Amino acid sequence: MEDKGAVTVDRIEIENLEVFAHHGVLQEENSLGQKFLISAKFYLQTKTAGLKDDISQSLDYSAVCYFIKKKLEERNYRLIEAVAEHLAQDLLLEYDSIRQVDLTVKKPWAPILLPLETVAVSISRKWHRVFLSIGSNLGDREGYLDFAIDQLNAQSDTKVVKIADYIETEPYGDVAQDDFLNSALEVQTLKEPYELLDFIHEVEKLAKRERIVHWGPRTLDIDILFYDNLIMGEECLAIPHPEIEKRAFVLEPMADIAPCFRHPVTGKTIRQLYEELKQNENSV
Repeated sequence: MEDKGAVTVDRIEIENLEVFAHHGVLQEENSLGQKFLISAKFYLQTKTAGLKDDISQSLDYSAVCYFIKKKLEERNYRLIEAVAEHLAQDLLLEYDSIRQVDLTVKKPWAPILLPLETVAVSISRKWHRVFLSIGSNLGDREGYLDFAIDQLNAQSDTKVVKIADYIETEPYGDVAQDDFLNSALEVQTLKEPYELLDFIHEVEKLAKRERIVHWGPRTLDIDILFYDNLIMGEECLAIPHPEIEKRAFVLEPMADIAPCFRHPVTGKTIRQLYEELKQNENSV
């Protein structure tokens, strides 16, 4: 996924598209059906379409409306939260031009035996730009790195955009072990941080990763380095990954695929961090 940076992102909106569908907790709602109102804001680039007066360079909102209608009619959900979640993902996967969607699903006159005009759920979902570090120093090292990439690409909501050259590096820490094969990946994903963390742990598990010795040998190690420009520090997940600026096996492959990406805490580019690390190592 491209880094939009300061590039203007435009918006196309639809409001209160009416669809008759069968969603609800009550059996009557699923059998008889009712009206739903869908409003959406689609974030994308429209300048080229505007200058060329060419719909192929924009989003055909007529086609989008029929797509929404089809998706609401082809499956029944108990919750409008589920309607909104699945519809947002369907739209982002179907239309490459959409980078983010703000979606509201309204259910007029919901049957709660009280006077109620409407109930609604509003969500915002987007493609996230993520950088991962991958490494292996047991068994078929290259095969394990390839396996990680294949598993990421097998997810409908996650795609590998860039792959750094595989490099051989000395192990980090005090544990005696074989050299690593390392790389870095740029990924676009709809997964939220903890969803992504759970998924990469599953991939490591499939690669028979064993967590016996801290910083010890492993068949496959996958770390979240950056997630958009998010800064978070929780017990199970810290983003950006701690001590990136001290790790050549992270910075070298990152400099291969994203030299101008700025660390959201220090404000320095990956190229700057890598050059500073090399200078410090040479001065020792």
